[in-house]
Amino acid sequence: MKVTLLSHTPNPEKTIACAAKLCYANTTIGDLYDGLTDEKAENFVQMLSTIGHESPIEHVSFTFGIEGVSRAFLAQITRHRIASYSVQSQRYVKEDKFAFVIPPEIEADETAKELFLNAMDADIETYRKLTEILSKKHYETFLKEGQAEKEAKQKAEKKAIEDARFVLPNACDTQMIVTMNARSLLNFFQHRCCNRAQWEIKAVADEMLRLVCEVAPTLFSAAGPNCYKKACPEGKMSCGKITEMREFYTTLHENAEKRK
Repeated sequence: MKVTLLSHTPNPEKTIACAAKLCYANTTIGDLYDGLTDEKAENFVQMLSTIGHESPIEHVSFTFGIEGVSRAFLAQITRHRIASYSVQSQRYVKEDKFAFVIPPEIEADETAKELFLNAMDADIETYRKLTEILSKKHYETFLKEGQAEKEAKQKAEKKAIEDARFVLPNACDTQMIVTMNARSLLNFFQHRCCNRAQWEIKAVADEMLRLVCEVAPTLFSAAGPNCYKKACPEGKMSCGKITEMREFYTTLHENAEKRK
């Protein structure tokens, strides 16, 4: 797994403070923005967080590159609908040598790991055979239709992998670019940094949080699972590790502040 912060709104906390203050300011946007020092912006963003005024933070966004994650992860993250996603396509990218993600619990058990690796080898071989069979069939069809050999071969393979991909496992790795505004990110962290979140998306969420805290520490000062600053909302489903969770995210924020 690799998570990279590719880009973000310049001066995110200043932009948020300017947007929030504009609603009540009898001045130009330029004068308002120029009059905001970093300290004033941080104080204002902290105040917005305290009173729960979240709409101004939608004006800033963060774009991440996420690599080495599974298609199972993809199904999880795209449930967060207020975001933009660009994902490597199995329809256009041939997966005859696909990499895959091994869950830690399987990795830790030799018998389970051997069974898992055998399944991956079988999937790869089946994918290759299906691609070969379908490509040959489509190639012959395209030739009969009068298409040139080179064009027929390219189109045949593309059409073949569209159907061959149906045997690919959830473990098959993928990569994507994801953009979220800050308000959506805070909601994302509340749900996916939770200890009850699926292990892969929690690991990605923790790394995304670490990255944004380095560029906007005040904005994300309370970000993390609900239990980081409040009571756990999971009730009987709670992981029961609220002390450990608070210690983990306190350390994460402190380290980000040091790297600021």
